[in-house]
Amino acid sequence: MSQASDRVYAALRAGILDGRYGFGDRLGEIEVAADLGTSRTPVREALRRLGSEGLVEVLPNRGARVRTWTAQDLEETYELRAVLEGLGARRAAGQVTAEVVDELAALAAEMVTVDPSLGHRPPGDFADLAALNARFHAVIVGAAGSDRLAATLAGLVQLPLVMRTYHRYTPAALARSHAHHHEIVDALRAGDGAWAESVMRSHVLAARAVLLASHRDDASGSAATDPEGQAS
Repeated sequence: MSQASDRVYAALRAGILDGRYGFGDRLGEIEVAADLGTSRTPVREALRRLGSEGLVEVLPNRGARVRTWTAQDLEETYELRAVLEGLGARRAAGQVTAEVVDELAALAAEMVTVDPSLGHRPPGDFADLAALNARFHAVIVGAAGSDRLAATLAGLVQLPLVMRTYHRYTPAALARSHAHHHEIVDALRAGDGAWAESVMRSHVLAARAVLLASHRDDASGSAATDPEGQAS
């Protein structure tokens, strides 16, 4: 992979995750190359890479578009995450060190301190919370000690990033998420794999419920503004 392709990949991925490229937006090779000051070859390589990660759809004779997620996509992705992250928590509980548990406890506490719903950040500023949450989950997966599990989960965690999940949470849902994080830490500190797995599964499935409700609201809003029910 060339440096030019890496640069294009990073720029496009960042644009998708922060919403500059919306769901269904076309990513034409010529237009992207012009915008980023490069040739079409690194753009094509970057789009292929993003396609393998599930962020972009490359359609025959139609080019590339930012992937649109359906309710079924959400259901399946979060069901898989619940199983796999639950397994990761169970495995971690049997071998995690006290130092790692302390790190997780610190992350869980810091997430509360940066939660904008609690007045610790400007309204809607979820960047720090999202980064800390990603770190929390990554540490647990790392503590599970399975490269195969980590690789499998890597493709699944793109969805909550691209959906900008925290913007869809109510204060009550955020409070529940914080409580789950603290309980996961307690379970890991106790070395109780069944407890850790159960809470992690509940945590992921609660996130799924938030996204599905938001997805339904988005869909009904689109239908209300478009007489044919199509995305405008």
